[in-house]
Amino acid sequence: MNYKRLLLLFCLFFLIILAGCKSDDVQPSDVFTNYVKYWSNQNFAKMYEMHTPEAKKLMKKNEFVERYKKVYGDLEVSDLKINFEKPKDKVDPDAKSATIPFKVTMNTLAGPVEFKEKAKLIKVEKKDKVTWQVNWNTGFIFAGMEPEDRVGLNITKAARGEILDRNGNGLAINGGAYEVGIVPGQMEGKDAEIKSQVASILGISVDSIDKALNASWVQPDYFVPIKKIPNTQTDIVTQLESIPAVTVNKVESRVYPLGEAAAHLIGYVDEVTAEDIKKNKGYAPGDIIGKRGLEQLFEKQLKGENGASIYLKKPDGTTVTIAEKPVKNGENIQLTIDSTLQQEIMEKFNGKAGTAVAMNPKTGEMLAMVSSPSFNPNEYMYLSAGQRKIIEENPLQPLLNRFVYPQTPGSVMKPFTAAIGLETKKITPEQTRNIKSKQWQKDSSWGGYFVTRVTDPGKPVNLKDAFVLSDNIYFAQTALDIGADSFINGLKKFGFAEEIPFTYPLKASQISNDGKLNGDVLLADSGYGQGEVQINVVHLAAGYTAFINNGSMIKPILLNEEKHSQIWKKSVISTNTVKTIAEDLREVVANSRGTGHLANMDNLPLAGKTGTAEVGKTTQGEQAEENGWFVAYNTDSQDLLVAIMMESIQGEGKIVVNAVKEIFESYKK
Repeated sequence: MNYKRLLLLFCLFFLIILAGCKSDDVQPSDVFTNYVKYWSNQNFAKMYEMHTPEAKKLMKKNEFVERYKKVYGDLEVSDLKINFEKPKDKVDPDAKSATIPFKVTMNTLAGPVEFKEKAKLIKVEKKDKVTWQVNWNTGFIFAGMEPEDRVGLNITKAARGEILDRNGNGLAINGGAYEVGIVPGQMEGKDAEIKSQVASILGISVDSIDKALNASWVQPDYFVPIKKIPNTQTDIVTQLESIPAVTVNKVESRVYPLGEAAAHLIGYVDEVTAEDIKKNKGYAPGDIIGKRGLEQLFEKQLKGENGASIYLKKPDGTTVTIAEKPVKNGENIQLTIDSTLQQEIMEKFNGKAGTAVAMNPKTGEMLAMVSSPSFNPNEYMYLSAGQRKIIEENPLQPLLNRFVYPQTPGSVMKPFTAAIGLETKKITPEQTRNIKSKQWQKDSSWGGYFVTRVTDPGKPVNLKDAFVLSDNIYFAQTALDIGADSFINGLKKFGFAEEIPFTYPLKASQISNDGKLNGDVLLADSGYGQGEVQINVVHLAAGYTAFINNGSMIKPILLNEEKHSQIWKKSVISTNTVKTIAEDLREVVANSRGTGHLANMDNLPLAGKTGTAEVGKTTQGEQAEENGWFVAYNTDSQDLLVAIMMESIQGEGKIVVNAVKEIFESYKK
């Protein structure tokens, strides 16, 4: 045998030996590492391919994949980890099987699950190749699980927390509603007639009924839910129950005792959408979620956490608990709101658009927060998309929450202008302005623009006169005397152009669109509450507390648990300025010439300021929409301050003043 042939035989022999060694080097732990990788990613199809023939006899591939995909999905399995230690020594080449201990940990909707198990791997030799297959068993899913066992899940729904007023009266409570449904097998050939009747009574389409009845799960003798209606609509229930195949059941539902009166403050709940489930963890189809107002703002506290129990159901009916999480009901939220006052103020609007708040100016407690017109959340929850669209397109905008947004204040702005003028010593209480007509402009540079006042008293006016008569020209001149920079600084001391520290998110009050006061016209108009200045009604009420609390503004609060009498802005103005303005605000009501005199009562001495804001006006002389304002407080007990704005009063400011008068009268009964 020559040298080359001998070398070739040697290399061939070496490769055969090497190939054999590489096959023998495939370790059970290597195979199980890949298996665990698939398992951790819940790739049940790849797992199945690595099973022994004996394991595959227990379940077909599609059954295995679908079953355990559903189990892990229904139980909301996450953070699945399978840990094991690789042996240091290689398995005996003659071994036909190997055992690998492992530990499984996971999170589920019933809490964490942890158990230990052993995997048996079987050696398989094919065409000089050696590998290992996993002898899977049901104990891999949960400890002690046998092939005949079934995984069960019990959910205990958490009770939603309730929203209560200051006296414990319900603002959002857990009550009942009616669920209307049809049993299709009982229609007995009158399908079209019955569906038409039901659709007409419920204000829905026949198509929506057909969609419900044609769902894949529906059987002839099943109750098929069509729509929920409020528990107050008993007349509709009577009509529906007279129709064959129609059934009306009582179900749990959210109830809003104040209805429209508190809808914008409290909000409402609705069934979760696919988008809600995607954005919020812990929700499933059929759950409810806060959609507006405090229901949405305090969703996390109100929702609570469902209880859950995962168990194995044995063939004999016994069960073995795998994991259990107790139910945690939602928290109750108690507000400072007075339900009676809330309803009383809402009634004063009589459907007119506007907003109002009432607060205790000493403690900061918000006693009422109203936006009108409104909607009934007890009904809105169950309206169809078409019915909701009708409300959305209402020109009075009943879905607009007006107490969130700042508005043009008109003359209720004047106390702030006066306070800044007194603090900067640009005016004194005694100083008079000799204004000789109803119109005024600084000079000819203003062109055709004039500041107009309602009354010309025919004499020079001092600060008190200007308040009583609500003299626009006096306050326009005062703003110009103060100057843009000082006026802006003064307003910022009152909290303008900054976030309002309040539980319910509110839009900040603005000094102007860009925060500056460029030009004398804009500065002059801002002095009497026109121009581009806008104020939030909650901020307005809080601002007036400075005239009651020795120059400090009280922080408004909404939750009963919040500390009372917190200072938002300390010593905004001096006590001398407070005394002057407080006396003048009382005179606005007490003086027979005062714009707020209609609210004067001997037994209830009120102080305050009226205002008429022109909005939607682009040129002088154009007819503007007029919004009426009145801010008033009781000078004796000082336990109630009301700030109200009604839209489109068109010269009927007495409506607003009279409404506030009646609110105070009712509150003291």
